[in-house]
Amino acid sequence: MKKCPHTVEREKLVAEALRPVATELRLIDAADLVSLVRYERWGNLSDLVSSAAELYFLPGTVKFGIGGDYNLDWNRLPEILLDLEIKPAGVTIYAKLSLTDELAGLEISHIAFHSPSLDADENTAFLARSLLEARFVVPSAMGGAGEMSHSGNLH
Repeated sequence: MKKCPHTVEREKLVAEALRPVATELRLIDAADLVSLVRYERWGNLSDLVSSAAELYFLPGTVKFGIGGDYNLDWNRLPEILLDLEIKPAGVTIYAKLSLTDELAGLEISHIAFHSPSLDADENTAFLARSLLEARFVVPSAMGGAGEMSHSGNLH
């Protein structure tokens, strides 16, 4: 997605909302995730993402997207990339979730507001409300789920 001034703020909102889901997914052994991606076991990955998301979001809000990838070399730790489809009420977000040993990051590929406002700030506020309303757990009750850094990275 072409970056605009609102992209960074929206990525931070989505990354913060997905922080507990990323934390759950990072509990899965990296070798298992790499093998599922390598052998294109998309159904299994979809089940894992759904299981992690259902702890924090209404059913169908966070789903595995159309694929994934991994980076695995001798000189670095593995990185698993998963396509996600995030659908809180009134907005659809296509994003790539990056999982590493200590960090997770999120990059929005596309965001579509079902009834967009002409004011980008209103759309961003709507996104924040929509993500909050799609949660089972309020943010303050998610303590210990990790820490967020500025550029959509999750600790």
